[in-house]
Amino acid sequence: MENTELLPLRSHLSAGQVIPALPLALREDRSWSERHQRALVRYYLDAGAGGLAVGVHSTQFEIRDPDHQLFEPVLKLASEEIDRYRNSEKPFAKIAGVCGETNQAVAEARYALEHRYDATLLSLSALREESDEDLLQHCERIAEILPVIGFYLQPAIGGRSYSFDFWRRFVEIENVVAIKVAPFDRYATLDVARALGESGRSDISLYTGNDDNIIHDLLTRFPYGPESVSFSGGLLGQWAIGTQKAVHLLENIKSGAGTAADWSKKNAELTDLNSAIFDPGHDFAGCLSGMNEMLRRDGLVPSHACLEPSEVLSAGQKEELDRVSAAYPQWLDTEFIAANRERWFSEI
Repeated sequence: MENTELLPLRSHLSAGQVIPALPLALREDRSWSERHQRALVRYYLDAGAGGLAVGVHSTQFEIRDPDHQLFEPVLKLASEEIDRYRNSEKPFAKIAGVCGETNQAVAEARYALEHRYDATLLSLSALREESDEDLLQHCERIAEILPVIGFYLQPAIGGRSYSFDFWRRFVEIENVVAIKVAPFDRYATLDVARALGESGRSDISLYTGNDDNIIHDLLTRFPYGPESVSFSGGLLGQWAIGTQKAVHLLENIKSGAGTAADWSKKNAELTDLNSAIFDPGHDFAGCLSGMNEMLRRDGLVPSHACLEPSEVLSAGQKEELDRVSAAYPQWLDTEFIAANRERWFSEI
């Protein structure tokens, strides 16, 4: 793919977008509810998201298992619903999660291309023991099919650590358009920012995936390269909840509104909300159930069930969700969802 063909996507990502990571809508018996999945996509579109990531951790990696075979149906439904329901001429980034060893990743990327996705969010978790050279060859192979968004997934939920040297070479891949930085680690975050800054490339955007430090990431200018480096937006599981409020948040940050003290307080609020949802007190065991439970309470998904039966709300997590929901209504879309939910479920 020629660079000129990537200019609209690069420009859109560089402008800064709220990109939710799509949760999977399951009934109590763990069967997939297409009706709720479509309504959920509609919520993100009407909330003002600038993209949607499908088939990623929030969508549950188990959708690829032979017992479920949901990867292709979920990607197809999401793409079709985005195309069918959107009523705006503004750009929108359809991002497909791609993972597995090279043969699997190639097949997934080709399927995403067939269904009009714009880029892949490329997980390297299946290649945990491979050398940097092998990892980079893998990334280059996928970038030949679709533009690539790099993915620094935290080790606690299946990721691995990468060296500065890896990222410095990764940003030399021509069809890399962005990097989702989600190691939940400030030192690792700095490695990616420095690698990009020192590369001199201004056509690769950084997107925060550090759900534990969203606002500080978006406010920080990293002292690397001739003009420094900063995050353009976020591609986040947290932004699958309270998406309209996230859009307003990013707009305010872009405008330069607020004081440092105000932003520090808001960062603490949002991180506390995230702590109940992502369940770090139990090594993130309840993070998928936590996201789904918040959406269930708003009537957007039928249950907090996950494909993996052992993934349930942790002990005390329900009470923590009650606490933060009462404490931080300003970060939730409860009223917006209530006003529009019936319409999102109509004609499905």
